[in-house]
Amino acid sequence: MKQVKQQFTAVYLKRKDWILGWVEEIPGVNTQGKTLEETKENLQEALKLILKTNRELLNKELNKVKVIREPILMVAR
Repeated sequence: MKQVKQQFTAVYLKRKDWILGWVEEIPGVNTQGKTLEETKENLQEALKLILKTNRELLNKELNKVKVIREPILMVAR
């Protein structure tokens, strides 16, 4: 499978004994940890799982119809 680099924005917030983390661009990708390092690792895993699951669910539906797929590039300013 072709590897594609994607960049997302991670946000971290300290709340009492926990550090919360989420990905700005993708709702539902969030986690927590006792340390910033743990939270970062958890967030990487959460992002991988959400992207994999979303791709699998979409592919299951798209196998039923003909679609056009192409890369899209957005330059944020």
